[in-house]
Amino acid sequence: MNLSSIIEEYIHELLIDNNYVEVKRNDLANHFSCVPSQINYVISTRFIPELGFYVESKRGGGGYIKISKVELDDEDYITHIIGKMGDKLSQNVASIYLNNLLLYNVLDEKTVRLINIAISDKSLESVNKLDRDKVRADIFKCLIINLI
Repeated sequence: MNLSSIIEEYIHELLIDNNYVEVKRNDLANHFSCVPSQINYVISTRFIPELGFYVESKRGGGGYIKISKVELDDEDYITHIIGKMGDKLSQNVASIYLNNLLLYNVLDEKTVRLINIAISDKSLESVNKLDRDKVRADIFKCLIINLI
């Protein structure tokens, strides 16, 4: 597991019992022996509104990051994801969406694994590389809408 995933998992664990968590960027960076920009990267790519999060950031000496979970029911969450996704979807972003759908018990592990396989670069090997993210988005949307 890479450092970004470890940091993400740690923050998710902090969010298990609460709807929000306040953390100091430098404290997290020290905890994980990384630079603060690594923390920024994780928060800006993995705790975004499309994934059900709201982030407030206060910079400066006493600065903090407040990450809040946005409570949506399954159907609203799917509608939100599809609305924000656009017409292209990278394999990496699709995996993040699917991991969150699993984390929030919208989909089970087996279903997430199957969707990941169906939209993987390996499965889309015969599709022109320039068109893969478009085809992946179409397949993802179709599968998710029909599963919910």
